[in-house]
Amino acid sequence: MSQLGELIAGSRYDLHTGLSPDAPDESEFHDDGKGAFGYVHSYETSSRYDGPGLRIVLFVSGCLLRCTYCHNPDTWHLKDGTYVSAEQVINRLRAFVPALRSLDGGLTISGGEPMVQRDFTRRILAAAKGMGLHTAIETSGFLGDQADDKYLSQLDLVLLDIKSGDAETYRRATSRDLAPTLRFAERLAAMGKPVWVRFTLVPGLTDDPANVDALAHFVAPMKNVEWVEIQPFHQLGEFKWKAMNLEYRHADTSPPSPELINRVREQFRAAGCRAR
Repeated sequence: MSQLGELIAGSRYDLHTGLSPDAPDESEFHDDGKGAFGYVHSYETSSRYDGPGLRIVLFVSGCLLRCTYCHNPDTWHLKDGTYVSAEQVINRLRAFVPALRSLDGGLTISGGEPMVQRDFTRRILAAAKGMGLHTAIETSGFLGDQADDKYLSQLDLVLLDIKSGDAETYRRATSRDLAPTLRFAERLAAMGKPVWVRFTLVPGLTDDPANVDALAHFVAPMKNVEWVEIQPFHQLGEFKWKAMNLEYRHADTSPPSPELINRVREQFRAAGCRAR
């Protein structure tokens, strides 16, 4: 059993490794159905990037994707997170409720992948809803088949990272299949759940016009998709790859130029998407 740690404020760009060395492997982890305890990387208290208004963002540990450009590889494994109780998180969140509500904000759970720790994150989301807060998760959708209607009912918004519109490119980028994410997107569309689609623009990997068009034409008919957000590749997480002795394939990749970003944005808009 992991030792209970302290929930501390921080940044998604902080490096955390080896904090819970006896944690289970994320690919074999199963919540106990109660979600009383879980593994957390950090939390931020004043984000205006991860959903509407001012937000608390909780970064949980555990992810099954291995994105070659990930800026948080220290969230892949549960063993690198801090073992905390859901009550610790809920009590900390409660202190921020007046400010969050007055600024039309709420709670976003990111990661890692929130659905690796499905029961833990559902418990926290339900508490946030009970406090009158807007709730969201940022997810790849790869584990969407495991999110039952009870889980989705706790969400006001899904920030859905669709890494590619082409299955082969998706596998090169993530080492996983695209199909589960597309199924999850279609399910959210069928139930009318509000979604912001996020697309990371990586020169030489996801910028091919055909790849962008494939995603744009998949998303465009979905009336529940409020925005497509283009996220330019950056190097802010490179130091983590080096510190963790991981092979980093994008050391020589430059951020996309303004011209490339504009081209991709216009491709989405031409297909009928609201893109920014």
